[in-house]
Amino acid sequence: MSYIDGFVIAVPTANKQKFIEHARKGDTVFTDFGAIRVVECWADDVPQGKVTDFHKAVQATEDESIVFSWIEWPDKETRDAAMAKMMSEDFCDERMDHEKNPAPFDGSRLIYGGFQPIVELS
Repeated sequence: MSYIDGFVIAVPTANKQKFIEHARKGDTVFTDFGAIRVVECWADDVPQGKVTDFHKAVQATEDESIVFSWIEWPDKETRDAAMAKMMSEDFCDERMDHEKNPAPFDGSRLIYGGFQPIVELS
């Protein structure tokens, strides 16, 4: 069964095009290392909650939009091997270089996690 990495990010709304360019460049690293697909979604209908919501989760300000993303891997082993390569000291790829492909958002407020699908309908 596949494995999913999920992400939620607050991105300055004015940086939408910069985010798209950043993702188009950087996300190819994941597919090169075996990801089946990478999906980046810009907020369209993301309500403010009374107790919690996506905005609160990433401390989004009024001038920021929510991005919900996921990477689908064929299995956890492929994902773990890819992440080990990317986190190794000798990994060098300009697509992930913060100077050559700067993130147009505050990465300290990004939330992420790995998920094992338990129900899948097609």
